[in-house]
Amino acid sequence: MKYRDYYQILGVARDASAEDIKKAYRRLARKYHPDVSKEPGAEERFKEVAEAYEVLRDADKRAAYDQLGSNWKAGQEFRPPPGWQGGHGQPFTGGFGGRDFSDFFESLFGNLGGLSGFAGARGFQSAGADQTVPLEISLEEAYHGGSRALQLQVPERNASGQMTTRLRTLNVKIPAGVTTGQKIRLSGQGGAGSGGGPSGDLYLELTIRPHPLYKVRGRDITLELPLAPWEAALGAKVEVPTLGGSVTLSIPANARNGQTLRLRGRGLPGQPPGDQLAVLRIVNPPADSEAARELFRRMARELPFNPRAHWPK
Repeated sequence: MKYRDYYQILGVARDASAEDIKKAYRRLARKYHPDVSKEPGAEERFKEVAEAYEVLRDADKRAAYDQLGSNWKAGQEFRPPPGWQGGHGQPFTGGFGGRDFSDFFESLFGNLGGLSGFAGARGFQSAGADQTVPLEISLEEAYHGGSRALQLQVPERNASGQMTTRLRTLNVKIPAGVTTGQKIRLSGQGGAGSGGGPSGDLYLELTIRPHPLYKVRGRDITLELPLAPWEAALGAKVEVPTLGGSVTLSIPANARNGQTLRLRGRGLPGQPPGDQLAVLRIVNPPADSEAARELFRRMARELPFNPRAHWPK
């Protein structure tokens, strides 16, 4: 079946008030009423307008229709979402010789209403929509876990049919070992249901913000470890920071610039936990004094070293 954009049919915005919807319906009903209109396809257009008004004039049905979201396009292939429930109201017997709802309307609302009364709306029930909200956390929060008090602006429709927002505060527990892209589910904290239907779920989609020392890839953490030339040449024991506290790392003699040393299990917690990778960066001391320059000149004279010896002749 094809999706019907009831707001487009009436020519109103999705946040239109109940009064604006009524005015649009009256104008279009007069234009397309089959008893007076000479417009091509007037009867079908009148039915579309009446069906759109049937949904948008009723707070419950409009709220349920809005739960489908605004990404659907008119004429797009449509199936009701999982968990959608219709009630069992009184069948419509008015209109053009019987029940003239579209398949789209029937799939959403079943027997719920007619163009001359709303007796069935009391039986309608629909689950609320799931919602996803981005949440940025620190790398330390991802490692240790923690809790947050979140304030969210939640859209809802008031008694006049206009969209408003309500401020909600939620206390959220962040498990240790979460990663970027992971979602935390808060059951029943999503969009409100209609007609007594259950609320949807709220998903917090996590992003770990950039850190001044570490880079994160999955559960592994990378740290650039600066070394003095003699530490790299002779080997050394160096204190290295990790998210769980500093550890002593043994640098092998003749360590190379860009060489990676692995601290197993020192990344983000998990099954299995990630590792911390120390990427060695050899840093030369500044030649900012005559004594320092003389030391470099001595090294040049006494060390038979050519860093470009491997180049082809």
